[in-house]
Order: sequence, then C-alpha cells, then structure tokens
Amino acid sequence: MARIENLPEHEQSLLRNFAVPKYETRPWVTGPTLKNRRIAIVTTAGLHTRDDNPFSIGASDYRIIPSDVKTDDLVMSHISVNFDRSGYQEDLNTIFPIDRMRELADEGRVESLATHHYSFMGATNPQDLEPNARRLATILKADCVDSVLLTGV
Repeated sequence: MARIENLPEHEQSLLRNFAVPKYETRPWVTGPTLKNRRIAIVTTAGLHTRDDNPFSIGASDYRIIPSDVKTDDLVMSHISVNFDRSGYQEDLNTIFPIDRMRELADEGRVESLATHHYSFMGATNPQDLEPNARRLATILKADCVDSVLLTGV
C-alpha cells in the first residue's frame, strides 16, 4: 500500500478531502456459531476469472467468482496505481483467502462456503457501489449465506 505522504500532492489532497458518506443506521445482527455458518468472501480487490471482463475506471459492478475456482484462474484488474500488488502476487490468500476458507470448511470449523464469492473494484466512490452491494445482499441471502468475510483492499 502506498503511503499518503509519498503520493503526488493532488492525490494527497483528493484523498484527504474525500467526502465519506454518512449512514443513518448501523444494522447489527447476531447469527449462529461459526461452525454453523455459510460464508461468502466479498472483496474490493478487483479480482475476476480470466474469461470475465476486467474492471474499468470507476466501475461499480462486481464479478462473480465460483467457489470451486482454481486460484490460477483468478486475475486482478484493479486500476489504482497506488495499490501494492506484491502480496497478491506472492499469495492470493492475502486478499482473497479462498484456500484458508476451504480448509476451515473441510475441517468442519465452518459449515460451508457460498456457491459464489464476489469482487468489486475498490477504487470507486462508495456511494456508487451501494446499489450493487444491496443487490448482492439479496443474492447472498438467496444462497443462504449468513456471514460475509469482507476483504477491503
């Protein structure tokens, strides 16, 4: 990750003055124990399968990643030049811990993994992401997902 003080002045100013949305509610729910949860991964790493469309500047949509995806079939098209990809290049699980989640499911420490996982491109205004995030919540609920592991990048 780039340090803000190492960015060009105009980017520092943009980030320091970025309007953060305020939300009226802060919903919180409790759920089953971890070993009884069905979990999906949702990331802002700009990941997608090789045969899917790459993310573009300002993209607010998401990509669907099958639960049985081979990690070699995932690519990153995150557009931010300030995003350090070295961790991802060493081990995909640093940003999308699919192998670790599979291990937890195989060990019975979580009930199951969702049929699909999802990736947004994080270099996007959060307010632009909200409509698709709400649609995704409906899809996750239909897949009986009761927990989401968010990996913000």
